[in-house]
Amino acid sequence: MHLVDDLAEEVPLHRPPRRVASLVPSLTEAIEATAPGVLVAATTYCTHPESLNVTRVGGSKYPRVDDVRELRPDLVLANSEENRPDDVARLRADGIPVWVTEAPATVPAALASLRRVLTQAFELDEPAWLTEAERVWGEVAPRRATALVPVWRKPWVVLGRDTFAGDVLRRLGVDTVYSDHAERYPRPKLDELRAQFTNGAADLLVLPDEPYAFTDTDGPDWFPGVRYVLVNGRYLTWYGPSLVDAYRELSAVFDTVLR
Repeated sequence: MHLVDDLAEEVPLHRPPRRVASLVPSLTEAIEATAPGVLVAATTYCTHPESLNVTRVGGSKYPRVDDVRELRPDLVLANSEENRPDDVARLRADGIPVWVTEAPATVPAALASLRRVLTQAFELDEPAWLTEAERVWGEVAPRRATALVPVWRKPWVVLGRDTFAGDVLRRLGVDTVYSDHAERYPRPKLDELRAQFTNGAADLLVLPDEPYAFTDTDGPDWFPGVRYVLVNGRYLTWYGPSLVDAYRELSAVFDTVLR
């Protein structure tokens, strides 16, 4: 098997992996749904499926590399944005194959990356959830609103250019006010964020519950009088089987607030 990951790095697998450590929550969900039983390790942030019972090896940014190595996986799944290159290099230096996925800028790019992992590394047939996700997310709805989308507070961090979550919203008819920013995750000051509403650039505040857990009492209070909506952060940022439910659930949320 001659395999290369999303970053064109070789992945020296000689057969489909049977012991897999995943350092990416969305990949964990996708692998367990499609090849149940092969995962031996995941991060503490890998919350789905809820029934997953594997060794936890810390967070995505700071996994316990020694714990991963001791489990002797025949493949580790990582991501170029969520995982540190030094950790990937350490694992590869120990002879452990690592498949690094690229941080996707669009829903189609995310699904194409998953297809490569599943059909090439695992030699699996294309799963039904992937085909359905491509179908429901294939269209781009007409613009209905322009949103400011914070993903963190203390400091404020918002969606910028070329983000998966931004493309999810765009396909639902919701543009993002910082979509042309030079950075993927800008850190504007609060006064600048508030000004996006007073100057008419934004007309909707979208608050996910992860990675920062925005609530009705922590988020909207910083933007008095602004129309807002709380959304499931997993549906906004995870790519995998949850994308099918995400389309239905997010569509219903925005249909309600934008009608």
